[in-house]
Amino acid sequence: MDVIQALKERRSINFFDPERSIPDNTLKELLEIANLAPSSFNLQPWKVIAVKDRERKKVLRRCAFDQPKVEEASVVLIIVADPMGVEENRDAVIKSNIELGYMKPEATESTLGMIQTLYGPPNSLQRKIFAVKNASLFAMSVMAAARGLGLETHPMDGFDEGAIKKEFGIPNDKIVPMIIAVGYLKPGVKLLPRAYRRKIEDFVRFE
Repeated sequence: MDVIQALKERRSINFFDPERSIPDNTLKELLEIANLAPSSFNLQPWKVIAVKDRERKKVLRRCAFDQPKVEEASVVLIIVADPMGVEENRDAVIKSNIELGYMKPEATESTLGMIQTLYGPPNSLQRKIFAVKNASLFAMSVMAAARGLGLETHPMDGFDEGAIKKEFGIPNDKIVPMIIAVGYLKPGVKLLPRAYRRKIEDFVRFE
């Protein structure tokens, strides 16, 4: 599917077909495509828990204020923003950059210093914002790619983050900015017209 068409067709649907599952190879393809999302210094500070098991979806539904779509969707992706993504990924990123010719080995120390200056220590607000904004770029890529693969999605922030962390073994230093229900539209359901969108002049200033 054309990327513009996918973005135009993407909708946040509430009614998923509980009888349809996403093939494993399709789910893997979806996540591989989404993983091409941009990130600061290419540090990719995100992790994903793909909740497919029926019983585990029931647990997640309880954490998400009993929203039926959590249980009815084929899979629900818990998006985890990882402030420690800097330390976990920087060496591999720099090594790759050198091998591919993006930077010279002698630039390693200055690059590490720049990363530290921009994103601060692991427990800082600066670092948390870094993790969340980049994980959100990944999440949007998930939704666009899903539509391109013929899937429907619904991003959600109506959940108890503490409960999700407890039930799914997510460390307290991580952040869950959203969960994304992914699946197929329930047969017989007709979507209403797209909801209100502001006009360009209402939110853009040209200078």
